Amino acid sequence: MKTHKDLIVWNKSIDLVIETYKLSSNFPSDEKFGLTSQMRRAAVSVPSNIAEGAARNSTKEYIRFLYIALGSLSELETQFLIANRLGYLSELFEDNTTEIRKMLLSLIKTLKQKL
Repeated sequence: MKTHKDLIVWNKSIDLVIETYKLSSNFPSDEKFGLTSQMRRAAVSVPSNIAEGAARNSTKEYIRFLYIALGSLSELETQFLIANRLGYLSELFEDNTTEIRKMLLSLIKTLKQKL
């Protein structure tokens, strides 16, 4: 029986969490309860919502949680941009978030076709 752990998008979003934690560990200490905390929560929310949706009893609920994951991903993209403009990051990480976004939208589309 397959679970959320078998989904490539879930695994890639776990990788994004690890990357976010590593990158944000270099932020100034005065950002500990600000941007660092916000970015980490948004990053963790992506795979968490994918997992919660997959465990739900209906396709409709699964889709709802995938949209929440998509929202968290957008939040994280915004925070990466802010961190970059503040000089905390030397580059943007749009490739990873763009790939995850495409995968989430594809999964949502597939699930909607089942309804």
